[in-house]
Parts: sequence; structure tokens; C-alpha cells
Amino acid sequence: MRGIPAKATRGLPVGAKLVCADNSGAKLLEIIAVINYKGVHRRLPAAGIGDMVVVSVKKGTPDMRKKVMRAVIIRTRRPYKRPDGTTVIFEDNAAVITNEKGETKGTEIKGPVAREAAERWPKVAATASIIV
Repeated sequence: MRGIPAKATRGLPVGAKLVCADNSGAKLLEIIAVINYKGVHRRLPAAGIGDMVVVSVKKGTPDMRKKVMRAVIIRTRRPYKRPDGTTVIFEDNAAVITNEKGETKGTEIKGPVAREAAERWPKVAATASIIV
């Protein structure tokens, strides 16, 4: 797990809803907590591209619903700049369900994956079909 070189603002606070972009059975996720977040008193913890979060499954198969698990954020609607000057914006906020080590639960990822998330989590990059 490496650091992110981009200036990605944390645009997803606790309580944000995400699309589950893998084929694990979950459809809609809600952020409960952000792993390794060190914040300010009374400020909601927020997550950005490549961050690992604790999520609750809101919609999906009956055996997946109401489960609490870890996920890695792969897309956000908030624009961010890369060191080369390009600005990246995605259509939706999406995450993939993983375990504590960052290994994906599903076998494929629908849609593009941000390069920052792919560099930080190698197992996510191996599962991804498109890396932007």
C-alpha cells in the first residue's frame, strides 16, 4: 500500500451512499467509518479516492444485506487534479468490497478504476478491466 501522489480532496463524508462496482452481490453501500482517518473535533470523517472505508450494505442479495465490511473507493464525482495538470471527474461514487488486506471479494469490476486507487491497492488493479 503506497501513498497517493495526487491532490485528491476527500469528498465522501460518513453517511454517503456509494455504488458497489463489483460482482459480490451488493448494490448500494453506505460509509460508516474511514480507516486511518485523523481529523478535527466535531468534523465528519471523509474519504477520497483510494481510501479504505467501513461500509454497510444497504441493497443487494439477502445474504449480503445489513452486513458490515470493508471497501476501497475507486471513483468519486468530486473533481481532482493530477500532478501532470489533468483534472479527473467520474460519473458516480463507487467502491469495491475488500477484506482487511485489500483483496477484492468479487471477481470483476464494472466501469473504470482511478489510477490512484489502482497504484495503492494492487489486488484492485488486478481485478480492474479499465484503469483511468
